[in-house]
This record gives sequence, structure tokens and C-alpha cells, in this order.
Amino acid sequence: MLIVAMLMAAVIALMLGSYLNLNLNSARQAFRSFQGYAAINLVEAGAEEALWSFNRAAEGQANAWTGWSTSGSAAWRKFSDFDFTANTTGWVKAYVGNTAPAAGDAPKIVVLASVNPATGAPVTRMMELTLQKRSWFANGLVARKSITFNGNNTSVDSWNSDPDGDPTTAPIEYSEDVRNDEGTVASNEVDNTAALINQADIWGYVFTGGAQPQVGVNGSIRGADTPDGVSIDTSRIATDFNAEFQTIAAPTDGITIPTVGAVLGLPGVVTKWRTHSISLSGNQTLTILGDVTLVLTAPSGASALSMTGNAKLIIPDGSSLTLYAEGDVKVAGKGLANANVQPMTARFWGTNPTIGAQLLHIAGNGDLRAVVYAPNADVKINGNGNVMGSVVGNTITLTGNAAFHYDESLADFGDNAGFSISKWRELLTPAERALYADVFAGW
Repeated sequence: MLIVAMLMAAVIALMLGSYLNLNLNSARQAFRSFQGYAAINLVEAGAEEALWSFNRAAEGQANAWTGWSTSGSAAWRKFSDFDFTANTTGWVKAYVGNTAPAAGDAPKIVVLASVNPATGAPVTRMMELTLQKRSWFANGLVARKSITFNGNNTSVDSWNSDPDGDPTTAPIEYSEDVRNDEGTVASNEVDNTAALINQADIWGYVFTGGAQPQVGVNGSIRGADTPDGVSIDTSRIATDFNAEFQTIAAPTDGITIPTVGAVLGLPGVVTKWRTHSISLSGNQTLTILGDVTLVLTAPSGASALSMTGNAKLIIPDGSSLTLYAEGDVKVAGKGLANANVQPMTARFWGTNPTIGAQLLHIAGNGDLRAVVYAPNADVKINGNGNVMGSVVGNTITLTGNAAFHYDESLADFGDNAGFSISKWRELLTPAERALYADVFAGW
């Protein structure tokens, strides 16, 4: 009996020991998993710091890379002293190979993080992130607050003026043959007045921050995949839209001139000018030659650009205008005559920092081709022809019977825009990590 009892006690002890050992191993594995997730969090934090610096640099802030070590166009920085309790600490290193990418470049961020327990080997994670330029014009019509269609025959659709992505090839004119159903109308607002589609026909999508778009009896929201007989396609409506409306700062350089004559710029030449304001009336015209940037310094509440009567702003084929204004802009009269196919050749940047403190009114004589980024301005577009491009404003009102055509190539237009992450991958194998071993050594 004693021998049997001893054998049973030994078996029980062995089972308990195995159970305790299993629990201990499970606890260790759980702790290592926790450390692994903590390391991933550090990687993300390091990537966000680098992306923050990229976007501050895109805004022109001189201190964007302050605190980083630099050599040429490369920058690196270590963030340490992270405390995860239980005598576990962490650090993260971020490396950027090109802090000043050229247009079209896709810079990379590489991040290495380590979580170091009191006992046992550190847990490290490494990630490579590829960036791309965002676009202020990723959608057709975007309002911080309301967007309103007035008129009984207004419509929205899209086309791509540069379908091959090659700026050296001739751009494609809008026509029914190249018409697409990507004409996006969007509002950040949650109220029922966010998107007043009324009698307009939307060949694309409508997005709001929470409210259903208001569609009149003759209005529609449709696409190529919408069944026949359906005027409001709910699959093309979303109420979770959210956009960041960043104020753009005007350039501080350029040649200051007291007044602007009938012609500004030189054919084939890039020029930058500054003047207080421009006022055209009667039969006056202003012709833009070459690649012209014009900064109007009139303050908020004042008139920066005023065109009335038969006045006309002319942009011949091959020329372009980039206009910055904090004050009010009114291009009426015979309006904007842009002979170029692509709307990006006429760019209006509203720089007023106060929401609702700027008015921007653009009228077109026939076809109106332009892009407008004025997130704090109330934008009004008049026309009875084709309005082509993209518009971002505080409020947007389309009057007349214009047909709005969003140029899909604008989604790749990155002037003044920051960066976003286009793809990322975790570097897991020794071979993948070896590619960046030198850049993380010694610091």
C-alpha cells in the first residue's frame, strides 16, 4: 500500500510539474507576444514622427527636421526611454533616405524598434514604408460644410485627361466617348443640408459626414453598374466621409510689382509675381504667358481680384496660372478663358486662415477649366457650359446649368500636398533586414 501511495504521489507530482511548466511557458509566450505588439506600436510611432516631418517640410516649415541627424538628404533619429513596467524598456529608430524628394519620387521610411525585458532576448520589429504624394484634388467637389446644386440641368461626371500618366503625350479632351462615372461629390457636414443635389444628375458618388444627400424628383445618383430604372443608387452613397482641410500658405518670394498690365509673364518662362490686388472692368483683359505664379497680398475682407463687365482672364494654350489670394476673388464678366485641355493649368489657392472669411466667385465663358483649393472660402461657380476640374471649399454653390466634369488625373497632382503611406511591409528575414543593417548601426 505504501509503495502504491508513493507511486501515485509521484505521478501526481509529475502531472503538477508538467502543468506548472506549461503555465510558465504560456506566461512566457504571452509576455513575448505582448513585447512583440509593443514593438509594433513603437514602429508605428517612429513612422508617424517621420511622416509628420515630411508633411511639415511640404508645408515649407523650416524646422520640419529639427532634432533629426542629417547627412545630405538622409535623416535619422532615435526615440528612447519607453517604459513598459516590469523592468522592460524600449526604443525606436527611424531612418529616411531622402528628405527632399523630387516630383514623382516615392520616398521610404525604415523603422527599427526594440523592446528589452529585464531577462531574455530583446524583441525587435522592422518595417519599410513607401510614401506617395497626396492630392488636394482626389475628388471632384469637396465642401467642408454644404454643397448645393442650383439649376435644373446641372450634372456631374468624370474623365481622365492623362490616362497613360505620361505628361509628354497630348492630353485627352472631355467627350461623351471618354466619360466615366467617378464624379465624386463630398461634404464633411453631418446636417441634412450637407449635400443638396436637388435636380442635378450625379454620374458617380456622393459622400457626406453623416447625412443623406437631398435629391429632387428629377435628380439622380447613378453609375455604369446601376440597374436600369434606379435613380438613387444607395451603393454610391456613403455617410462616413472625413477629410482634413489644411490651410495653404502663399509663397513669400516673387517680384513685387505695383500694378499688373494687360500681359503678365513671358512665353515659355517660369515667373513669380506679387502685387496687392487686381481690378479689371469694361473690356479689359489680362493674358497670362508662360508658367506664372501670382500672389495677391490683399488681406482678408479686401478684394484681391475683381473682374466685371466684359473683362476676361486669358490663359493661352501652353501657359498656366497659379494664383494665391487671402482676400476675395471675383472672376466674372467674360470670366476665365483657359485654352488648355487640362484644368490644372489654372490653379486658385485660397489662403485665408479663417473659416468663412473669403469669397471666391468664378464664372466661365463657355468651357471653364480650373482647380480651386480654398478650404475656408465660400465658393460660387457660375456657368452654362462645361466646368472641368476640381473644387475644394468651405461651401460650394453651383449655379446655372453647368455640367461639371472631374478630371481623374488630378488625383496624382501633388503640388503643395503632403505625403501618405502607399504601402508598407514588415522586414522579417535576416536577408531583408541586412539591407538596412548599416543605416541603423552605431546610433
